[in-house]
Amino acid sequence: MKKYSIDINCDVGEGIGNEAELLPLISSCNIACGGHAGDIETMTNVVRLAKENKVRVGAHPSYPDKQNFGRVSMDIPSELLVKSIQTQIESFTSVLEKENVPIHHIKPHGALYNDIVRDEDLAKVFLEAIAMYKGYVFLYVPYNSKIEAESLKKNFNIKYEAFGDRNYNKDLSLVSRKLPNAVIEKPELVLSHLLSMVKEGRLKTQDGGHVELQADTFCIHGDTPSALQILMYLTSALPEHNILIKRE
Repeated sequence: MKKYSIDINCDVGEGIGNEAELLPLISSCNIACGGHAGDIETMTNVVRLAKENKVRVGAHPSYPDKQNFGRVSMDIPSELLVKSIQTQIESFTSVLEKENVPIHHIKPHGALYNDIVRDEDLAKVFLEAIAMYKGYVFLYVPYNSKIEAESLKKNFNIKYEAFGDRNYNKDLSLVSRKLPNAVIEKPELVLSHLLSMVKEGRLKTQDGGHVELQADTFCIHGDTPSALQILMYLTSALPEHNILIKRE
């Protein structure tokens, strides 16, 4: 029987305070670096926990909008957005240097993530902001998106990301968090969602159809209320399906 090895990531350092419980159960993490949440203290604390648990670390920049937790699109001049993203990642890498931890990836957060999925010009702006990291850092991107296409054109190293705890529309966009069925909170349903993506290369959409996709890393949001229960369940259930979480 075929065996699978996957990466599970979490968005952390966002003020929830559950990192000590989550990090032993995952293999990579995306640490808020000041745009929507986080500061030097929180970044340092989470980086140290990640190092202890041998979890790969990545920067999680966003629109500069703590008031809305980075989950509202912003009409911001390109040069200001580039500067903000660069400042966020520079703050993060300064912590990594002090802690002697390498940066593994960059994953944009919230509305910025969703906007560069469908906006080619904004995707180009984001890639301009992170161009200095192109040679040695992965960019987490969703399959069949504008940011994927632009990243490949510009020879960025990418890893395809899918969401284990979010429902999808048939165009592979995420169901809006304004709707009651946006988040999958039951561990058994998250497992079913993951099994379809990992073993079949497709997912079930909210309208009951199926859409093909590629994924190298699967996100469980750190602020999903049942995140810990989901990850504990996956840790025990995935090996029964010949799926292992790939650590360092």
